[in-house]
Amino acid sequence: MYKNIYGATSITSDGTYIIIKTTGTPDHKSIYYPITSSLYENFSGTTWSDYSFEKNPNSIISQNYTFKIPVNPKEASSHSATPLGPIGVSVNGVPFYNQYAGPSEPLTQTEAKSFDQYWGHPAQSGDYHYHVEPKYLTQVKLSRSSLLGFLLDGFPVYGPEENGSAVSESSLDAYHGHTAATAEYPNGIYHYHVTNTDPYINGSGFYGTPGTASK
Repeated sequence: MYKNIYGATSITSDGTYIIIKTTGTPDHKSIYYPITSSLYENFSGTTWSDYSFEKNPNSIISQNYTFKIPVNPKEASSHSATPLGPIGVSVNGVPFYNQYAGPSEPLTQTEAKSFDQYWGHPAQSGDYHYHVEPKYLTQVKLSRSSLLGFLLDGFPVYGPEENGSAVSESSLDAYHGHTAATAEYPNGIYHYHVTNTDPYINGSGFYGTPGTASK
């Protein structure tokens, strides 16, 4: 299943964890790439949530991420909060971040306005990431019901649609997921869904026991 992470530079296993290495750089165009890059594309107008785009001062810089994700994910007896920084990895190798702009600070209008044409942006250190729906994956590369990646606890992340319909918040638990069959897991599995309302990707902690993300 992890072979779906086409943006990985390597995927291995030590029997306990799947070890995924990525550069974290998106395979889509962005105004945050250096202007000399073939992936640079100017952008203005409307971004996520119909905000008027306002570029932040940062630029995309290649990283050396190592994600360690449990081979056999299961529900945790005690659910840990998601950290600031990477909480998972998308199929193009870009990290997922949680719903906060800072410690216990929800995404502000200022933060969200800086999302580029595919609804991601870089931090001060150049780490590009998605807090919300990765538009390139859901609306260009794949679909709104596709497998989009995995959180650090090993449970998959899917788009905002399921079985041809938008996923309702009422069908998701406190961790922003539920158990159901998917194309990749026909026997059913717990999985998260990206939606357009807070917490966007993950709720009040990981459903399972998380591995680690380092660089």
